Amino acid sequence: MKAEYDLATLKSRKNPYASKLKKPVTMRLSEDVVKYFKGMADEVGVPYQSLINLYLRDCLANSRKVQINWPKAA
Repeated sequence: MKAEYDLATLKSRKNPYASKLKKPVTMRLSEDVVKYFKGMADEVGVPYQSLINLYLRDCLANSRKVQINWPKAA
């Protein structure tokens, strides 16, 4: 490896991994949901936001659909 590099001669190029970067979003989650994921994250030793991302990625990979059963109006 050289001791010095001339950075002025380097040409820029796009980051090939830029499309795979995570996008920051703001979400409103119930306190009990956050507590649940934080507890699980502590057990496995990962940040809770990463755990939520892994769970959502698993839903995506397995094409899970949300099933909501609303209570019928009386």
